[in-house]
Amino acid sequence: MLTATIDELRAVAAAATDAAGYFPAIYARMTVHVERAAAEGRVGEQEQMEHFARRFAERYLGPQRGDRPMPGAWRAAADVAGDRRLLITQHLLLGINAHVNFDLPQVVVELADETGDIESLRPGFDAINQILAETYPELVRDVGRVAGWMAAASARGGEWMFNFSLQRARDTAWFTARRLYALPASERPAAIAELDELVRVLAYLVTRPPVPVSWIVPLVRRLESDDPREVTAALLGPPPTRNVE
Repeated sequence: MLTATIDELRAVAAAATDAAGYFPAIYARMTVHVERAAAEGRVGEQEQMEHFARRFAERYLGPQRGDRPMPGAWRAAADVAGDRRLLITQHLLLGINAHVNFDLPQVVVELADETGDIESLRPGFDAINQILAETYPELVRDVGRVAGWMAAASARGGEWMFNFSLQRARDTAWFTARRLYALPASERPAAIAELDELVRVLAYLVTRPPVPVSWIVPLVRRLESDDPREVTAALLGPPPTRNVE
């Protein structure tokens, strides 16, 4: 079960007073879907998939608790959490960028070191990422309550663009994981530091989109809620229902 992980993600989101609550809110929702899919046998062996999901989530939750230093990739998102000029989707993309492009390859390498076989992790890796893509329609519905333009964008191809971007990020994360795994342990810290810098550059590009997108952002932002707590509540949704034995 992923109950403790889901509850902690929801608590982190609910405690935030700015956009820092957006990513853990959707992450909690996605983890609920992973938990259900694992229980239904849709993502392979349940215990293995839940272990993967817990280790992945710990990469985000550890720095939030202060159990480990916050990487630059996550600091880039935290530094602009109070910037209300950014779109809700920009804040979400900052979290996805850090978690998928920086955290995910390292989790794969950690688990591969334990099992001695990175390729055996690929089915679970793909399955979890597929579940994340499947949550998009539900996410759009709830974000649409605080950002009405989202539903219109989705109807005009936004869903395809989101899934394409997620697939590209997933494929890049797997390529990076294989590259890290092949390195001697002594060379991995430098490679991870290089990856951290790259992900920080990507974060900068998310916050500073090129023309003409940069012209559109302020206009679209006026169509969104200006209350971070309201946005977080919409992204969190109701508490997940659980079976009582």
